[in-house]
Amino acid sequence: MEKKYGRPIEEWKELIRTSPLTKHTELVNWLKSEHGLGHGHANALVVHTRAEGGSD
Repeated sequence: MEKKYGRPIEEWKELIRTSPLTKHTELVNWLKSEHGLGHGHANALVVHTRAEGGSD
């Protein structure tokens, strides 16, 4: 993922944690539309970040 999208995973997680969006689908769609991530990668990042308690 880091090689494909140019950012470390922790940086993506920080973007998710600091986003004003709170719903899973909103976050996934935002990562896809604003940052060009594929659905699988966006979904995985949101799931893992939220599981760590980083977002509602």
